[in-house]
Amino acid sequence: MTTTLRPEGPETPTTAGGRTRRWRILANGHQVGALRTTSARHDSELWGEIAELEITEGRGRGRGTFGALAAEEVLRAWGCTRVDVVVPESAPIARGLVAALGYTERMRNLGKSLTTAPPLPPGVTARPIDAAEFPAWIDRAAREYVQSLRDSGLTEAQARAKSRLDHRNVLPQGAETPGVALRRLHGPGGAEPLGSLWVNLHLRDLPDGTPLAWVMVVEVGRAHRGRGHGRTLMLLAERECLAAGARELGLNVFSGNAAALRLYASLGYRVVNRCYGKQL
Repeated sequence: MTTTLRPEGPETPTTAGGRTRRWRILANGHQVGALRTTSARHDSELWGEIAELEITEGRGRGRGTFGALAAEEVLRAWGCTRVDVVVPESAPIARGLVAALGYTERMRNLGKSLTTAPPLPPGVTARPIDAAEFPAWIDRAAREYVQSLRDSGLTEAQARAKSRLDHRNVLPQGAETPGVALRRLHGPGGAEPLGSLWVNLHLRDLPDGTPLAWVMVVEVGRAHRGRGHGRTLMLLAERECLAAGARELGLNVFSGNAAALRLYASLGYRVVNRCYGKQL
């Protein structure tokens, strides 16, 4: 039996400076599945993504493996230097497939439906990060983000490119960017900040039209770690979201951050997707 990959339609340019195309997976000319390849520009590199992979007939015959490998070849031909795959938590077979193909789990998407605003511990206050504080704050946040990206499998150049792109897209007006909450957490007396928070109050709409908010940064100062301030910052994030009318909150956590995973689980967040990647 011959398995092949054939275009389902023409290539389409993307706003990220790349292209996307949907493909049919054929067995002896008969369609048994489909997938999509997409490339996006990150500075001088192109990164690829495989999405919408589905086997509709003859599962367990290696057709998913063929589709993924064929998609990698397409992305290589497009000039991509790495490939990422997002797998729903509800798809354990797909997770096993990407692991067998050499992908490494980089991060997890978590989510929670919010109901009522939780109280903050007594004695703590939240203050906005103003324009004067913003440059030093964003520089430190970017450095830590780059290190986390490197720890998750990106090269130094890839991590820096993604950091620049993410911060430019989500904070185009710095501290004055509308639709975000930038906060510092202070203890009694309000001297040295205990940590900081960045929440995008409307990252996108979910399929049912519900607005989705997203925690971008939760940072606790090194001298103040291990004292529950990360939990307090997450409670603050929930309060900010509810005040803005958002009841669905998500975040990314790098897979190697066991302490953060335990914290979020204890607060009621559930894993929605797992993100995998590898260099091409």
